[in-house]
Amino acid sequence: MLKSMTGYGRGKYETEDRHYCVEIKSVNHKYCDITIKLPRSLSFLEDMVRKTVLNNITRGKIDVFVSFTNNSEKGKQIKINHEIAKIYLKEIRNIAQENCLESNISVIELAKLPEVLTIENTDDEELLWNELKQALDFAMKDFIQMRKNEGIKMAEDMKTRIKQIIQKIEEISCVSSGLVEEYIVKLEERIKELTKTDIIDQARLAQEVVIYSDKCSIQEEITRLKSHTNQFINLLESEDAVGKNMDFLIQEMNREINTIGAKANKLEITKLVVETKTLIEDIREQIQNIE
Repeated sequence: MLKSMTGYGRGKYETEDRHYCVEIKSVNHKYCDITIKLPRSLSFLEDMVRKTVLNNITRGKIDVFVSFTNNSEKGKQIKINHEIAKIYLKEIRNIAQENCLESNISVIELAKLPEVLTIENTDDEELLWNELKQALDFAMKDFIQMRKNEGIKMAEDMKTRIKQIIQKIEEISCVSSGLVEEYIVKLEERIKELTKTDIIDQARLAQEVVIYSDKCSIQEEITRLKSHTNQFINLLESEDAVGKNMDFLIQEMNREINTIGAKANKLEITKLVVETKTLIEDIREQIQNIE
């Protein structure tokens, strides 16, 4: 099943006054580029979040946002940095003495100064990860399902266009089958017109026909195109990440149809080539968003 590289998922988990919310969103990208934004108290879990995402996604620019509210007293420890507090107090008194000011400062005011009083989380890291992972799993499930749903629609659209390409290939094959015969008739008429005689050197005519047949033959290109379309249809049913394989096949199909357009000296074939190239380009644009 194809998966789009565009998606969004959201998951929540709540327990004991701790609330986790995870949001995942992605857009198309050539490689796998993951950006994770965690609150400072959970920053140590970034690698574990990244590994979880990588286990489920192979391509795309993915942004992961995690919010965490901890209203529980459990696992919190108030810490006062006595050394910094003493330095603040000493400098404040020095300034007061130098400028003949009062140096009255309360403990509360001192505690408000940067890095004097901090609240540290001493929760079990494994516990926090297990709780966060549940929110992450909910978000990931939602995210992947959205990518699958979009992938299904894209697969249906591409399958329709591939069938149209196959039909165009068959039409090109049918038209090309009479190119040599038409060339022989035109060549004979041209020789008669130039020589003013009905006598034609059959050996020389055969030689010219062989040369022309070799130049205008597109059977090899048609065979390869049919092979590419069959492989593409198989990829549409694959459970793996196939975006890069599809991109390669569509480039090869475009190369073959360009060669056919250059070889085939017939207006009807040129028209079919242009129509086929349009279909290939439509598919190529879709593939840019396939994982």
